[in-house]
Amino acid sequence: MRVLERGVLNAAEPGTARAVCTFPALAVVSNDQLLATYRTGSDKDCADETVELRRSSDDGRTWSAPCRPFSRIVEGREGSLRVVYLTPLGGGRLLACGLWIDRQAFPGMPLFNPETEGCLPMKIVLADSFDDGAAWSDWRAVPMTADVGPPSLTNPVLRMASGRLAISIESNKPYLDRSTWRQKVVYVFSDDGGATWSEPSLVCRDPSARIFNWDQRTAVAPDGRIVSFSWTYDRQTQSYRNIHRRISVDEGASWSDPEDLGIADQPSRPAILTDGRVVLVWVDRFGSRSIRARLAKSIQGAFEAGSEVVIHEVSAAPAAVGSTAEALADMQTWSYGLPFAEGLPDGDVMVVYYAGAPDAMDIRWARLGL
Repeated sequence: MRVLERGVLNAAEPGTARAVCTFPALAVVSNDQLLATYRTGSDKDCADETVELRRSSDDGRTWSAPCRPFSRIVEGREGSLRVVYLTPLGGGRLLACGLWIDRQAFPGMPLFNPETEGCLPMKIVLADSFDDGAAWSDWRAVPMTADVGPPSLTNPVLRMASGRLAISIESNKPYLDRSTWRQKVVYVFSDDGGATWSEPSLVCRDPSARIFNWDQRTAVAPDGRIVSFSWTYDRQTQSYRNIHRRISVDEGASWSDPEDLGIADQPSRPAILTDGRVVLVWVDRFGSRSIRARLAKSIQGAFEAGSEVVIHEVSAAPAAVGSTAEALADMQTWSYGLPFAEGLPDGDVMVVYYAGAPDAMDIRWARLGL
C-alpha cells in the first residue's frame, strides 16, 4: 500500500466550541457521495460537544460546509452527542446510530468517575434519513437491559447478508457504582429495519474481570462473515495488549476464539473491499507513536508487514498507563487517534482520524492506494 493523498477534513478552531474534534466516521451513500461525521467540542470531554456532518462528491478530496442535523435532546432531556455512525441501507435510506450522554445527571462532572470507574448515564439512539442524509428523523432510544449499564457505542450498525441489523455495545458501570467493573461486549439485533431490537446477546467477556475488550471495531465481509478487532486492556498488568481478532460465521450468534495479531494497540474500524481484502488501521501509541495500516487478503488472513504504511507520527512519548481509572482519564489527554477506514468506489481506501495539539485537534484524512 501507499499513501496517495492527505488533507484536513475539518480544521480546529482554538478557543471555541469547535476547538477539539474527534470520533470521525465515513459512509459511502447510494449516489456515491461520501458522508463524514465527527464530534466537536471545546475540549475532549465537555457538555457542549455535538456531531457535525459534511458531504464530498469527489471521493473525499473536498468537503461541503459543516452542518449539525442531529439534536442533542433525547426524550425531552438535553445532553451531549459523542459520536454518530451512518449505515447505508439502500434506496437512499441511511440509519444514524449515536451515543448520547446525559450531562444533567451529574452536572460539571467528567464522563468517567475517577474514583469508581463508573460512567455518566448514556443512551444509544437512532435516526433515519430517506434522502441520502439531507433530512433526518428525531432520535429514538434503543432499549437496554440494566446489566449493560451505560452503553458505549464504537461501531456503525452492521447490516448482515440476510438484511438483519446488529449494534455492537460495550458495557459500563453506573457513575457511583463501586463494585468491580466486569466489562463485556453484547449485540442487539433487529429484523425489521431498526424499528425494534432484541435483548442483548453476549459476544465476549472475561469472567475474571482482568481483560477488557474495548473499542470493538467490526465489519461484514462480502461472504457474510463478520470480523471484529478489539483494543485489549489488561487490568492486572495495567497495560494494553495486542489487538485481538474474532470471526463470526453465523451473523454474530457465535464467535471464534480471540487471535492475537501481534499488532499494538488500538484498532480502527476496518475497510473490507468487494474482493474480500481488508485494510486495518491502528494506533500504536506506546511503541512507534504512530497511526499505521496494513493489508490482508481476507478477514482471516495475515496483515502483511510488507504492506505497512505510516499515516501519522508524533515524537512525544505518552505517560505510563497506570490504573484502569488513570487509563480512562489519560485518554482525555491524547492528541491523535480514533482512525476509521472506508473503501471507496474506485478501489482506494479513505482513512479519517483526529490529530493536533491538546487544545486544537483537526479531523484529517489520508487516501491509501492498494
